Amino acid sequence: MTPRHVPAAGASRGGPPVPAAAPQAAPAEATFQARTERSRPRRRRAWAELLRLPALFTVPGDALAGAAAAGAVPNPRTLLAIGSSLCLYEAGMALNDWADRDVDAVERPHRPLPSGRVRPAAALTAACLLTGAGLALAARAGRPALAVAAPLAATVWAYDLGLKHTPAGPVAMGAARALDLLLGAAATTGRTRPAVPSAALLGTHTLAVTTVSRQEAQGGSPLAPLAALATTALLTRRTAYRPAPPVRDPARATGHEPRPGPAGRPGHRGPAAPLTTAPTGHPARSGPVAPPTAAPTGQPGRPEPAGLLATALAAAYAVSTARPYVHAALNPSPPLTQRAVGAGIRATVPLQAALAARAGRPVPAVLIAALAPLGARFAKKVSVT
Repeated sequence: MTPRHVPAAGASRGGPPVPAAAPQAAPAEATFQARTERSRPRRRRAWAELLRLPALFTVPGDALAGAAAAGAVPNPRTLLAIGSSLCLYEAGMALNDWADRDVDAVERPHRPLPSGRVRPAAALTAACLLTGAGLALAARAGRPALAVAAPLAATVWAYDLGLKHTPAGPVAMGAARALDLLLGAAATTGRTRPAVPSAALLGTHTLAVTTVSRQEAQGGSPLAPLAALATTALLTRRTAYRPAPPVRDPARATGHEPRPGPAGRPGHRGPAAPLTTAPTGHPARSGPVAPPTAAPTGQPGRPEPAGLLATALAAAYAVSTARPYVHAALNPSPPLTQRAVGAGIRATVPLQAALAARAGRPVPAVLIAALAPLGARFAKKVSVT
């Protein structure tokens, strides 16, 4: 019996060879790739929650307000200060969750570290890298900027690792925000003294918000929201434009000052100038003629455009925080307290803008104010608390 011919693999009966089909991916490998693609958006969202990305919109205004308070226009060194502030701010966010991972496991298990979406080692590494980047950017801006950024970084780490749960916690956080404003002044002009009053006002606001945030997880007394409400009223009054009192000195009001005499004594006019004959035939005095005085540009007490802008921004600051603080005072439950804290954080932007306008810099004030709606929009997707 003759055996039948069996075609080889890839051959067909009575025709040319057919190429073999390409091997398909293993089911396990395809499943792994699908899971990886699905996990990327989750990983990005976890890091966005860890770093509280919407709160970043409250940071650039520190440097811009600091430059305005120092009487300068923003320059490339101001941009370096903004970059340094952003890095140090996010370093504090990552370090905060790393230090509170055990507490969050009980009070806020949905946070990225307790839920396992971000590893604690990764959060700590990010905090270290961001701190180094912030100090490097400050060094590029100059020695005065680095001299402010170094204590700012130290304050951030001290707050997260030890001071947060002590009575000094709100003070440390307020100091960090004040130093961040001074960083903008130091990087832009090399001087910080002119920006100290604005830094004190911004630090006071941060102190009040941090005091309220200490009871956002479990609720507490209405005293903290009431104190924050009173602080907001005080800061609004201090930030809003106040017209200058009318000038009572007739000489200053008309623009004429007594001419100093030979000895430089005010009011001593010296010997009279010799008389000559004017073209009209009337006697006139010869000698030096006083320079013409400039006409007044505005009436005393009338607000300038920057003053009107500062008043409007101060009002926006008060309105954005008043209602959440009142609700938290009437019912200091965790949800309402967290809402008040979020409103206080977002209110940092109109306060920064009001400080810039108060310093006579309306353009940076408008730029800062434009960040507020962007922060509010992203805060609907990722919480800032």
